[in-house]
Amino acid sequence: MQGQPTATAKPLPSCPIESRQIMDMLPHRYPFLLVDRVLSFEVSKRLTAIKSVTINEPFFIGHFPNQPVMPGVLILEALAQASGLLVQLSASSGRDDALYYLVKIDKARFTQVVKPGDQLVLEVTQLRMRMRMGHFACRALVDGVEVACAEILCAERGPQ
Repeated sequence: MQGQPTATAKPLPSCPIESRQIMDMLPHRYPFLLVDRVLSFEVSKRLTAIKSVTINEPFFIGHFPNQPVMPGVLILEALAQASGLLVQLSASSGRDDALYYLVKIDKARFTQVVKPGDQLVLEVTQLRMRMRMGHFACRALVDGVEVACAEILCAERGPQ
């Protein structure tokens, strides 16, 4: 006779995953939730999401007046949030309280500016997950052209 599992695996949502479901997985809220939709994912492998960049984003007021450009640090944050979504979608324990923090960014490069009206495609690939730390290769694209890339390390929050 087989033993009973201790936790039921949570069912995987189907794509696209919309903002309401994203808010169930990430603690971020407007104006700091920087992922609008998940287009596709493979558990523990990769995720593709989008951020629609609109002129009414609060950071455009000062970055830069008369020539609005999305700050590179927010592109990196969007990639980190997409990485967090991959972790949440890959978790088989059914835990809803796991929270990952950005620990390190390596090899960050910005090759083009991101402007209002652009649709930022966020692609993250999980390189490894070990000891509650995830290492991800990330890139952001606009119209199929890479505008930024980085390697991101995230770690699960310790006991509070």
